[in-house]
Amino acid sequence: MATESVASRGPAKRAQKDWTLPSNSSPNPQLYLYNSLTRRKDLFVPNNGNIVKWYICGPTVYDSSHMGHARAYLSMDILRRVMTSYFGYDVQYIMNITDIDDKIIKRARQRHLLTKYLDPSNEPSVEKIIKDIVSALEAFKKKFESETDADKKKMYEGMITKVDASAQLLEKALQSKDKTKVENAKGALLNDARDVLSDWLDSQFGSAVNDHSVFDNLAKTYEGEFLADMARLNVLPADVVTRVSEYIPEIVAYVEKIIKNGYGYPTSDGSVYFDTKAFESNPKHFYAKLVPEAYGDTESLEKNMREGEGELSMTADRLQQKRNVSDFALWKASKEGEPFWDSPWGKGRPGWHIECSVMSTAVCGPKLDIHAGGFDLKFPHHDNEIAQVEAYYDDPHWVNYFIHCGTLRIAGMKMSKSLKNFITIREALKQYSARQLRLLFLMHNWTDVLDYSASTMERAMQFEKISNEFFLLVKDILRRHYKPDCPQGYLKFGARELEIIEEFSRIRREIHAALCDSVDTRTTIEKLRELIGIGNSYIVEKEKEEAVPNCLLLRKIASYITDLFAVFGVISKSGDIGFPMESCVIGTFYFGNENKSGLFEDYLTKLRKRKKKLYSIGLERNIHRILGDLQVAQVCALHFGHSCKNGWLVEILKDKPRLLLYRMAYKCPEREKHEFRCRTARASCEKLAADVLARIWELAQQRSAKLNKQYFCSSICTHLAEKVEQNKATRLIAEKDKGKKYRTALWMSDIEDIDVYEREDAQAKQQRRLEFGQKNKYGYTVYTSHNRMSNGRIRKGNMDDQTYEYVWT
Repeated sequence: MATESVASRGPAKRAQKDWTLPSNSSPNPQLYLYNSLTRRKDLFVPNNGNIVKWYICGPTVYDSSHMGHARAYLSMDILRRVMTSYFGYDVQYIMNITDIDDKIIKRARQRHLLTKYLDPSNEPSVEKIIKDIVSALEAFKKKFESETDADKKKMYEGMITKVDASAQLLEKALQSKDKTKVENAKGALLNDARDVLSDWLDSQFGSAVNDHSVFDNLAKTYEGEFLADMARLNVLPADVVTRVSEYIPEIVAYVEKIIKNGYGYPTSDGSVYFDTKAFESNPKHFYAKLVPEAYGDTESLEKNMREGEGELSMTADRLQQKRNVSDFALWKASKEGEPFWDSPWGKGRPGWHIECSVMSTAVCGPKLDIHAGGFDLKFPHHDNEIAQVEAYYDDPHWVNYFIHCGTLRIAGMKMSKSLKNFITIREALKQYSARQLRLLFLMHNWTDVLDYSASTMERAMQFEKISNEFFLLVKDILRRHYKPDCPQGYLKFGARELEIIEEFSRIRREIHAALCDSVDTRTTIEKLRELIGIGNSYIVEKEKEEAVPNCLLLRKIASYITDLFAVFGVISKSGDIGFPMESCVIGTFYFGNENKSGLFEDYLTKLRKRKKKLYSIGLERNIHRILGDLQVAQVCALHFGHSCKNGWLVEILKDKPRLLLYRMAYKCPEREKHEFRCRTARASCEKLAADVLARIWELAQQRSAKLNKQYFCSSICTHLAEKVEQNKATRLIAEKDKGKKYRTALWMSDIEDIDVYEREDAQAKQQRRLEFGQKNKYGYTVYTSHNRMSNGRIRKGNMDDQTYEYVWT
């Protein structure tokens, strides 16, 4: 029975074979960050799992943001994006705004007093102006003589020379007794002496300015300008923004505890100072952790102290109140003409260093993962921050990683007003796009000295160009040969494709290693350049073989580069390959921020499919003529990308029209006026380009070999230059419509070179001449080279009761 029972059960089941854990011969590299506390690259380990608490010192908002600010905040934005989007950390990013500071107080008073002095309702006489400026110059010369900084001294000398020259011109004008000359000379003197005069007015009447709104308004104005500049640079907004003026109670309480712990002391004038000697004497504390060599260097200490304490707080009587030379203010007693808040020590305001210690711990608590800022903030600001927090908690550990971005040079030189190379962010953005500036920063590591110059920007623009051309080429190949639901788009991976896959994998590993190596973006960009070169070489090889490239391979490479650009903030991730288009209206087509490129490409694909029908009705030669002309309009006005494949046009809408448009406008003396005209021409050309494409199909539908005169006369292009290739010049014509508004029309001086009228007989040509000024259905006025022209220029004239005015673009 037992035997039968076993047999009935069938064969025994086989046991599952043991599995062996694979061994990884190439372990994944870990993230290291350059740490200013150790002056080496340290393994990054957050305090709490995946959460990274990150504080960055924000701007002191008393003036316009400059490229030095861009160096700090754009570099840290790239670092933050990589930590978040690439490494996957949950970053909590906090930034402060310093809206209480000696620089803000003085600048606000100066502007307020100068505005009041120049009030038209109480304008001083010429004699009083001269007298006041003479007094101001005498005081300013004393400031010049006592200045030790060579750059500032040079700047002061230039200011004095300029004011002296303007004063002499005013004296000559007064002698001539010509009222017009006197007024002009007076205006020039006041303009040249603004800084000198406002400084003197502040010394005379600054103590009388007690309205807090004077200081608040200046800070709010420049805070708004800073935030707008950051948005233009595509810098992500902070998760939390703190302002000093909003944390006064917390600052007072913080200072009280530092005093209680034995590291601070009040003075007779109502100020409170940090006792560096008491802090240093405690065995568990160490003052000046970031720059220990600065502590004890009297000359360096005094120089840095002047910057850290502020000009209004470095008076002789206040210096005598300090116990030690290295002690710094936690709370400053306010004098007349300075904003103040109540405290246990009297009316005053916070010191510069205490604000960041208080606000960072108020938001992040007693431990901070990353503290960031500019290189120039290491000492004394950040060293004093560390001392304050450690004194408050009586704990020697606060920040784990202090990171400082490298300095910025302008064409190899320090940025300085005295050197006349001081560049604001807005000035830089007039010449280059935010994308180009970000690429420049990516081509330098965040710890490097960054040189901002025409040559370095040219390198950034060249990389942008080769990247975009690769994207356009890949998108064109995918549009022609790849459909997700079509088997023909999935080609076999041959030996060459497998070789490229290996090279692609190698480059990805090297890029990952570079990003783990303290976010080495410089190496990353060079590896991307190498990858683009591999992709371009592969496409050229296939073209020579007259074979279709492997679309999946190219899409994978282009998507990877696009994803990295999105991580770096070069582009906004849209799910498409390459640089996205900006929001714009082209003809009847609206391209919003979502997948604009795809909409336009679909439209062009439909046109491509109809080319056989266009050829069949005898329009082949003329269509190519039109498309060739449209190319000029696209490249120079719309900044369209253009390439030809087998004689057919491939267009992809691109970025802002900066290639030629702005370079020309930047050199124009009347820049603002010129920029407006360029923008007007661009707007006209955008609509015109789309209308031309639409009309191509309409012509085909007419099934007529006879050309539509109005269409060809309105399908002209613009080049936005006085001298252009192929002798094609462009003109912008503003048509005044009954004195209410202007409409624009474009024409091409060499219209006969297009040879669009080749098929017309003499009678048709004569009829065309009579149609000058006639409008087509798109609202463009028809012009030809046979009416009211000389050397390609429209003369002022009247036709059909409408006035046409020639305007240079």
